[in-house]
Amino acid sequence: MKLLGLILAAFLVAIQAQLWLGKGGVARVAELKSELAQQVAANDQARARNAQLDAELRDLREGLEMVEEKARFELGMIKPDEVYVQVRR
Repeated sequence: MKLLGLILAAFLVAIQAQLWLGKGGVARVAELKSELAQQVAANDQARARNAQLDAELRDLREGLEMVEEKARFELGMIKPDEVYVQVRR
């Protein structure tokens, strides 16, 4: 009976050693959580930068369309190789 207790205690120590010192141990989990937090922060910064670039791109696209529209209707400008036809009512 004493031998069985020693064997079970040895298994318990081996299992605890794996938990604390092994490949998937507590220290590794803490390290991975830290890396995950850093990566999440980097992803958030990248998302913010992407949103800013997307907004700038949209402004440039819409801005050029507005400039072209104003030039056409208010100033009567045309593009090369276009024929300007004005209809009066």
